[in-house]
Amino acid sequence: MEKWVVTAKRADFQTIGRQFGIDPVIARLIRNRDVEGEENIRRYLEGTVNDLPSPWLLKDMEKAVEIVEDKITSGAKIRIIGDYDIDGVTSTYILIKGLQRLGAQADTYIPDRVADGYGIHEHLITRAMEDGVDTIITCDNGIAAAQEIAMAKELGMTVVVTDHHEVPYRETEHGREFIVPPADAVINPKQPDCGYPNKNICGAVTAYKLVWALYEKRGFPREEILEYLELAAIATVGDVMDLQGENRILVKEGLKRLPKTQNKGLQELIRANGLEGGRITAYHIGFVLGPCINASGRLDTAARSLALLSAGSQEEAAKLAGDLTALNQSRKALTEKGREEAVRLVETTDINSDRVLVIYLPECHESLAGIIAGRIREKYHKPVFVLTQGETCVKGSGRSIETYSMFEELVKCADLLVQFGGHPMAAGLSIKEDNVEVFRRRLNDNCRLTQEDLTPKVVIDVPMPVSYITKDLIGQMSLLEPFGKGNTKPLFAQKGLRVLNSRIFGKNRNVAKLQVMDESGQVMDAVYFGEAEPFVEFAQEKDAISVTYYPEINSYQGRENLQIVIQNYC
Repeated sequence: MEKWVVTAKRADFQTIGRQFGIDPVIARLIRNRDVEGEENIRRYLEGTVNDLPSPWLLKDMEKAVEIVEDKITSGAKIRIIGDYDIDGVTSTYILIKGLQRLGAQADTYIPDRVADGYGIHEHLITRAMEDGVDTIITCDNGIAAAQEIAMAKELGMTVVVTDHHEVPYRETEHGREFIVPPADAVINPKQPDCGYPNKNICGAVTAYKLVWALYEKRGFPREEILEYLELAAIATVGDVMDLQGENRILVKEGLKRLPKTQNKGLQELIRANGLEGGRITAYHIGFVLGPCINASGRLDTAARSLALLSAGSQEEAAKLAGDLTALNQSRKALTEKGREEAVRLVETTDINSDRVLVIYLPECHESLAGIIAGRIREKYHKPVFVLTQGETCVKGSGRSIETYSMFEELVKCADLLVQFGGHPMAAGLSIKEDNVEVFRRRLNDNCRLTQEDLTPKVVIDVPMPVSYITKDLIGQMSLLEPFGKGNTKPLFAQKGLRVLNSRIFGKNRNVAKLQVMDESGQVMDAVYFGEAEPFVEFAQEKDAISVTYYPEINSYQGRENLQIVIQNYC
């Protein structure tokens, strides 16, 4: 059962509307996204790359730049160790391209999800030593690798960490004691003493900031620095960062550049997915292009995605883009199979009554655990861990709800875990099979979530009659893009709508088209995507229904008309 709530944040919407030349409804939508004050509203509506914070504000940036410059000058061998997801692959690419442009002797290694596991491990340090590597730079990992980095230091290596994950800590009688690895420089905005204003940049943006600072130090032109914007945008959306402040500007500017990208791999990936010549949105990154880049790290090796971004010829890029698109189709089928098994376990076993779901799917490919956890969280609105059988132990990924900090809860179970890390909303872990049931019980015993926390909330921006919708208002709504986490697509609501007619279509009968009329007599086209038959039955039984919706312009055979897309109903 959902709970509908209206966001009731206050401001003088009429004055803001006049000041910025926008409809008062748009002013209210901006306030609902916690944007206040004239300068912040201006930056939200008109922000450009000139509003991005300086990379030099990151703790240890000067130290890291000095180290890298010295290593380039001395010809020392540098190895970049990344991660196998979209954020790790893009950050690895940004660093290797940036360092090569600076004349560094550098190579890359992206750990294999199954053979190596996440992050920098001792065997990777040993291998680097054998290969004559002098300096390791991590990206999208390293903050939780204190022991491994200590080993590298003992062997006489230099280590620079670029990461964005939570800094590990232990609870002491004096409060939290943060465990920062003993690297020569640690660039991570989440360090408590880091003054960088945006704590929520992704790993690729952290790596980009290092390249940015290096380029600035060398006096490179601004345009060269901005070449990496589209990759920063892809990683920010793909790693589900909040689209607020700096992140929103990065994504907005990156999306502008993406259709005319000079990167051959991205050109061919866009072409392989039928997006050539059209507008590319954050949705396309999150649900079309991003999953293709992620697919190689899930089912094959992430080196293939890195090769796509690094492709030197159109032919090579086209082949790799086709391979990754096909691989993503396989991933979708395997994900659906795993999701169905997870639902069966929740519905037929005693874990159904747990407030934190721990679902063990030993046969599932470990790379799909996070996606399946996300789907199960959406279905039951509970924190979810999906565990799978790895080569040496059980591995898993978790996806959380807003009221449950997954990383903090894992800290309380640290004694049961082989390894863990992550954010409040997502985490990864490895655990011995014998501890799985103990882990499940511990999480639930510690859980303080109430029934209200577990009730999904539908947050309505504005209760607004459909008669207020105009093409101009919809046009102004595009000023709020890109939409995503932290900057959601606006949601409106109206009650007392009469359904005049309806029909169901689509291969899976999952689309309902209808006409609705409000109490003023205004008739509006509407569409509903989902379980269309129960929706139409419900609408026909009632004299009037309440809906949440967002408005759009429907273009068909050269004609344009207003319609609403219904999201929820009662």
